[in-house]
Amino acid sequence: MRPPAKPAPAAFRPKDGVQLLALPGLPEIRKGDDLAGAIAGAARKQGLAFEDGDVLVVAQKIVSKAEGCIVALAQVRPSAAARALGKTLRSDPRFVEVVLSETRRIVRESAHVLIVETHHGLVCANAGVDRSNVPGRDVVSLLPRDPDASAKRLAAALRKRTRKRVAVIISDTFGRAWRLGLVNVAIGAAGLAVLRDLRGERDRTGKLLHATILAVADELAAAAGLLMGKAEGVPAVVIRGYAFAAASEPAAKIIRPAREDLFR
Repeated sequence: MRPPAKPAPAAFRPKDGVQLLALPGLPEIRKGDDLAGAIAGAARKQGLAFEDGDVLVVAQKIVSKAEGCIVALAQVRPSAAARALGKTLRSDPRFVEVVLSETRRIVRESAHVLIVETHHGLVCANAGVDRSNVPGRDVVSLLPRDPDASAKRLAAALRKRTRKRVAVIISDTFGRAWRLGLVNVAIGAAGLAVLRDLRGERDRTGKLLHATILAVADELAAAAGLLMGKAEGVPAVVIRGYAFAAASEPAAKIIRPAREDLFR
């Protein structure tokens, strides 16, 4: 009797629906590195070939590193305002100075953290300035200067390398005003619609939808975050099987206008 054929790995079965495919093994990214090349190389090591319609979610940190958005606190001279805030927050005034340099407006002062509006319009803790997963003593990373432009460049570079249409989401970990805990959200995007507006459509019972707009880019970023973690060394995840039409929408479109934001 012929032995049964081995089933294909579950991760590669399109009929299984949406799949999350981790890309471990990326080298430590430094300023000027070819990020698309590093990601393509990690995919080859995993035996993964990019396909049209894949969505690549990359952690903000590796994009920031590639773009040189890194600051050594030894080179920072804190202002009087940073020193005063540092004392109040019990935080390194040099770190506070970097946060202030990335800040359009302080929204709240809390224990050991500043909730601010960044120059991008994002409302987040410490303007996204972060010490984690950055080699070196007293070195911090900043958010990319223009995350949507970064996503667009990475998508174009991947298409040139792979000849496949791959959408890109740049994710970062944010808190939420109404809920505890952190989730990954999209701060940059290219190649797909970041929102799905269901207003005017009907639910399965026939009721008309009046207010439902899905933040699909955030949902995809959060899903990829299940494989990223803080210590796993997986800054890139391919999402396969999510059906979408190619679109040119920036993640900035997700930011709620200030006039509608009850928490500003």
